[in-house]
Amino acid sequence: MKCVGIIGVGSYVPTNIVSNRELEAELDTSSEWIRQRTGIEERRIASEDMDTSDMAIIAAKNALRNASLDASQLDLILVATTTPDFLFPSVACIVQEALGVPNIPAMDLSAACTGFVYAVVTGKQFIDSNTYKNVLVIGSEKFSKIIDWSDRNTAVLFGDGAGAVILSEVSEGKGILAFELGADGTGAKDLLVDNKTNFVTMNGREVFKFAVRQMPESSLSVVHKAGLTKEDVDFLVPHQANIRIIDAARERLGLDKNKVSTTVTKHGNTSAASIPLALFSEIESGKINDGDVIVMVGFGGGLTWGSICLKWGK
Repeated sequence: MKCVGIIGVGSYVPTNIVSNRELEAELDTSSEWIRQRTGIEERRIASEDMDTSDMAIIAAKNALRNASLDASQLDLILVATTTPDFLFPSVACIVQEALGVPNIPAMDLSAACTGFVYAVVTGKQFIDSNTYKNVLVIGSEKFSKIIDWSDRNTAVLFGDGAGAVILSEVSEGKGILAFELGADGTGAKDLLVDNKTNFVTMNGREVFKFAVRQMPESSLSVVHKAGLTKEDVDFLVPHQANIRIIDAARERLGLDKNKVSTTVTKHGNTSAASIPLALFSEIESGKINDGDVIVMVGFGGGLTWGSICLKWGK
């Protein structure tokens, strides 16, 4: 079987920063309460004239540049999002046109905050089967357009942004070692977009209970599937939703705080963009290096979860 890994990464976050203090002035909450309960200090919010595809295109171009790959070498585009520009066409088709690569397949994938993990695993299958060679995977979200900014339960949590990776064949022993995907539709009612208002609604208590249990379990499970132990893990890149949930996964793997990404403080929850944004940030900061064993793990509406264990490098 081929060794499939990430050969390029890219990201984009809007320039507009909204701090807890700004929300404090509009909502029945406080900056300190938000920080203590979630770890979030600020989030990026896209302008009205910037949509999900705009951010996805920038992240994609950055990932291609990082991989030293031309868009003409792509075979497939996958976009994980729950905030597409339109019901159709897909964000992926808009990205395809912008990259100037007509006729290659392009599609969106919806698994909420777990979407990026689902999309990476999907892309891997196409490469494993010798169908495609280079797959562009993007997580892009403009959650600000589906948030009720008067609802303190959700308004303080989410932000906008995009992250992208290029999947391709890598050296033996590198790349994706194991993955796990899961879903439990009985929890669908706990996190959804209301059809009447088009705003996110969330049963925060139930989602928190699910996440604190499922994310650590999936993190450990995928490590064992890879034939490794938690002592082999060098870095954890979890979905950036809540610092307390991240800490639960970190403690289950026995990792020091400096071995875990916590970009939630600056980005908030960017849903499907969360993991690739965090991955890019940690690579740029030098915290992830060639040969490191990485666990990427997420959870989201559905309810869904997923994890990937990979050895970093080409």
